[in-house]
Amino acid sequence: MAVPSREYRYQVDRDGRIFHDGTEVIDPHVLAFFVRAMRRTPEGRYLVLCQGEQNWFEAVDTPFVVQRVRPRRDGHRVVSLEIDLVGGYRETLDPESLEARGEHLYCRVRRGEFAARFGRAAIQQLAPFVADGGDGGLELRLGAARYSIRRAPSETPPIAGD
Repeated sequence: MAVPSREYRYQVDRDGRIFHDGTEVIDPHVLAFFVRAMRRTPEGRYLVLCQGEQNWFEAVDTPFVVQRVRPRRDGHRVVSLEIDLVGGYRETLDPESLEARGEHLYCRVRRGEFAARFGRAAIQQLAPFVADGGDGGLELRLGAARYSIRRAPSETPPIAGD
């Protein structure tokens, strides 16, 4: 007779903080594990499996929220940006994945597998690298490189196609 797996439910707030039974999860190792192990089920739910336990995550739009943006320099020139998610998880921003949806900015993380929304502090840190693209849109500028920030159609649901 198989032992049923235990299930836990977590909520992710707009700032990317993770809560279990109303208490914030703050252990950076646990948070980083959640970011690395998160999967999307065929039904579109977010799940982390750990030692036979099912850890379900509910978020308004995405459980991935960019907390910080860090410039990487080659001398005085910024050549790329590193983004931080909860738990100290970091990766290089894919500037081609930037997309404005409503009032929020998103990028793709974990090799393009998930959408991540930029939090308030991250938007402020990204602002010096964003400028008018000349066509009414915005672009990210890293040295001589220019990356258009796509705008999702207004009728597109927040994380359609993820």
